[in-house]
Parts: sequence; structure tokens; C-alpha cells
Amino acid sequence: MFKRLFWLTLGTLVGFSGSVWAQRRIRETIERYYPEQVARQLTTSVRGLGSDLRSAAAAGRAAMREREESLRDQFRPPAR
Repeated sequence: MFKRLFWLTLGTLVGFSGSVWAQRRIRETIERYYPEQVARQLTTSVRGLGSDLRSAAAAGRAAMREREESLRDQFRPPAR
């Protein structure tokens, strides 16, 4: 009798805990896709993209200047 009561109680607790955990996960997932959250994530991504593009452009300009200088040195006419 007590064995059955123990397993019934344990099963009820496990089922209740699993149900609470699943509800929390579903609620978190739904909140992640609210329009405010999506807009915030999009804004953050666009800002990050802008800074990445500026960094890439600066690195490209620096590499271009370095290459141009090396080509100028290579093809500079000899001094008289």
C-alpha cells in the first residue's frame, strides 16, 4: 500500500515539475518573438553590421594604401 502511494506521489511530482518546466520554456520562446524583442534584436544586429562594415572599409583602405605605396616604390624611375 505504501509502495503504491510512494510511486503515485513521485509520479505526480515529476509530472507537475515537468509541466511547469515546459510552460516556462514555451513562455520564454513566445516572449522572444514578441515584436518588441524582434525589433530590439534587429536594431542590435544592424548596429553591429554597421560597425563591422566601417572596420572592414578602414582595413581595406589601409591595405590599399600599403599596396599602392609598394607599387610606387617598385615602379619609381631610378634617381639621376
